Amino acid sequence: MPEMPPATLLAALGSYNLLPAIVFMPTRRRCDQAASETALMRRDANDLRRDARRDFMRSAVEQHPEIRGHRHWDTIIRGGVASHHAGHIPAWKMIIEKLMSAGLLDAIFATATVAAGVDFPARTVVLTVADARTASGWRQLTASELQQMTGRAGRRGRDNVGFVVVAPGLHQDPQRIAELLKAPPNPLISQFRATYTTLLNLLDAYGNFAQVREIAERSFAHREAALQITQLEKAQAESKRQIELRLKAAGCDLPLATVTGFERLVSARARLHELKPQTRAEVFHRWLDEAVQPGRVVGIGRSGRRLVLVTEKRDGNVRGIREDGRSANFALGRIGRVYSPSYRLRDEFIEEAFEDVRRRGKELVIPEPRLRDAQAGEGDAISALDDRIESIVPATLDAEEKVRCTEALWGALVDAEELERATQRIERLREEVWEPFHQRARVLAVFGYLDFAAEKITERGRWLADLHIDRPLLVGEALESGLFNSLDFHRIAGVMAALTADEDRDYGQLELEDALVKALAQFEEIGFKVSTEEWKLGIEPAPELNFSAAAAAARWATGAEWSMLVRETGAEEGDLFRMLSRTGEALLQVAGLRKAHADAARIAAVAADAVLREPVR
Repeated sequence: MPEMPPATLLAALGSYNLLPAIVFMPTRRRCDQAASETALMRRDANDLRRDARRDFMRSAVEQHPEIRGHRHWDTIIRGGVASHHAGHIPAWKMIIEKLMSAGLLDAIFATATVAAGVDFPARTVVLTVADARTASGWRQLTASELQQMTGRAGRRGRDNVGFVVVAPGLHQDPQRIAELLKAPPNPLISQFRATYTTLLNLLDAYGNFAQVREIAERSFAHREAALQITQLEKAQAESKRQIELRLKAAGCDLPLATVTGFERLVSARARLHELKPQTRAEVFHRWLDEAVQPGRVVGIGRSGRRLVLVTEKRDGNVRGIREDGRSANFALGRIGRVYSPSYRLRDEFIEEAFEDVRRRGKELVIPEPRLRDAQAGEGDAISALDDRIESIVPATLDAEEKVRCTEALWGALVDAEELERATQRIERLREEVWEPFHQRARVLAVFGYLDFAAEKITERGRWLADLHIDRPLLVGEALESGLFNSLDFHRIAGVMAALTADEDRDYGQLELEDALVKALAQFEEIGFKVSTEEWKLGIEPAPELNFSAAAAAARWATGAEWSMLVRETGAEEGDLFRMLSRTGEALLQVAGLRKAHADAARIAAVAADAVLREPVR
């Protein structure tokens, strides 16, 4: 069915006495359009309510002058409807909420994000879609999101019941909504993350990695891992109990370590049997995989006359350079010979490599292993394990006791295997919890903020621990390099905005001055150094700097009027407000480093004052 026009929708709700309503729309733009269209199509017949709205708005302007001349001013007064979403500044949203609570509005058109952030119930909630829009596209609403939205239906003390209306539309899915309403809420997701400042503060407070690791394992973020560990520990205890019962029944006084050691020996022997080559082809392919390496020359085919210098080997495929300079790409199994020297993979040395192989020929060929030799090597290892398995029962026991204990060990093997699996799984789970902290500890050690061997933070680490901002390590390195000291306050504001703003948010196309571009380039150089070390240790790269945010923040810090900034950037007021607020908070963090970086702190304080002015609070 086609989407119902918003004015028609409200008229239908009004005819059934289902107003006021919160109408959830898919996007910010659609909320604004719906409010404007509705105000043009309907006029509140109640002059007293219209006058009350006008008086309320005029009173609000005295406290919040930034809302004067808002583009939705007439929409509210004439139509008794409003839009409410993150694109509006907080002062405007607060006024909308107060008007709704006072009963002066018939409807609010809002996005799904509003449901969890405010408390202004209505008689009716209208759902126009079963999807939510994100930065990466559309996705289905979750059970918790829908229950937050529908939970706004019904006003305490005024309605005996609240109503939820599923409005028709091209992308509506009533069946999906019905299922979500009956579904249990989604699990809570912890926002606890392994960050540089979290690690520094925990290490400073608790003194060693072991204590930090214990705190991390007990955090709500890893509750699933903790539950699994608890269950595995119970399984461990049960396996140990079964092993002890079996040994006791056999009258065998062996420690648990002997049983677990026996299990490891038997498992190792089984793996060697699996790895033991059975055919010459199997031996040959294993040997090729080890011998063929970038920098070595190989011969293709049985004769091995066609030579190729290997440049890359991956997943059973080989890439290289032929003698005539052409590239070659072939399967590993096509190689007939491998030559031992490793040559440098530079253009000036390639011809020399082929000449060396042609000249010295057979003396450079790596001999292929024989099946008998390969089997003999594996056989020796298996024999050694056999001897260890046979001797694991103490020689001091008499013959009868040795037989009983040997049978008890084999009988306990299944429980010992279960014990070993549970132990390894517990270790892996604990490593998964600790690994993000371990990675960041290594990076901090590279830059001198942490002494990894001593498990202590350094003096540099102490002030970095106080920087509760996005990308603290980048800011810390910029401070250490003196970059902040060379910038004016409005350029520092621009740089901090670029760091803290959402990467994918557009804050307009204001032109960047050359000095600010240069400063951002210097920050990117530092960011590249930090990201390189992070990449080495498997840490996800940080988002790119947002240059549009830098331009907008720098213009605001120079004293631009709010209305002018909104007009010149073309960005949503709410987006600008949040970006500037986060920028100001980050600048205050730097301004707090008066002992460690006095000059930078002084300039950051000036920049914070320039950014955190009305209406940005």
